[in-house]
Parts: sequence; structure tokens; C-alpha cells
Amino acid sequence: MNEALGDLTGFRFCPRCGRESLQADSMKSWSCWACGFRYFHNVAVAVALLLRVDGHLLFARRAHAPAAGLLDFPGGFVDPGETLEQAMVRELEEELGMATEPAALRYAFSGCNSYPYADVTYLTADVFFLLELAERPQLRCADDVIEAQWHPVDSIPWDQLAFPTVAHAVRRLLEDDR
Repeated sequence: MNEALGDLTGFRFCPRCGRESLQADSMKSWSCWACGFRYFHNVAVAVALLLRVDGHLLFARRAHAPAAGLLDFPGGFVDPGETLEQAMVRELEEELGMATEPAALRYAFSGCNSYPYADVTYLTADVFFLLELAERPQLRCADDVIEAQWHPVDSIPWDQLAFPTVAHAVRRLLEDDR
């Protein structure tokens, strides 16, 4: 098991037989010594949008844990049966009331993240899309976004970014611009 990550789940009870018999086999799998059940805690996929208008980048201030009150990109987890683009379009509508077409999204790059939620840490593969518009869209923040903020790309509030992957994405975007 990768000791740097430790036990990502804290799971002890087997979902099949109910005994306190789960043991970590690796960083991502657990097995039950009583009934042989095996659980894989695989990487989850999340999408995020780098929305740029006239040298400004859009951030969403998070309303809920983890990282409540900090800046993130609009986005979220990919649901079963969704493509990455469909998930991005859905998340934009849900979080900001913003409609866009999947064809308008351009793949930018990916990153790795860990997302602690309800005493479980989810390891994620974050897929970043880029969308550049001529003017700022009308936005309507939902209950999971406190506010939408536009920041000039040369004046990012680094100390307010929610996750290391957000800072990595901004740096990567700035490098790609050079």
C-alpha cells in the first residue's frame, strides 16, 4: 500500500458479508478475508472549464466542502453514461446557468487530484477544457457556487485557489500561452 496516501476510505466492514474484515491489498483495493469480496477504489473522472474572455479567467467560489469559500473552475464529476463533453455542458448549466455546445469545448490538458469528501478521499483524473469567448456570458450561480469571479490572467489570487490542481491548471495555461 502507498503509505503516502494511507487508507483512502476508512472502510472496515465488508458490504457483502457485513463483517469487520476488510483489509487493504494496495492503494486502490481492499478484500474481505471472511468471504473473499474485493473492492476497487478506482480513480474518478472530473471535468473543469478554463473559460477565458478578454484576458480574464472565470473562477467559481465554492459554497461547500471540500475547500468551501475558495476559488475553483466550473466543473464536477462525470456521471455514468456521460461523455466528458456532456458532463462539462451539464456542469456549466447546473453551476452557472450557462449553455454551451459540446463542439465549442477544446481539450486543454489533464491533471491528477485528490478530493476528500465525507471521510473518503477520491483520487481523480481531472480533464480541463478551454473555451474562449468574445464577451462574458450571463451567469446565474447555483447553490454550490457562491459567486463567479473574473480575474486577469496576469493577476491570479493564488492564495485563494481551492486545490493544487487548480493552480497547476492556471500555470499550464499561462505556459501554453507563451
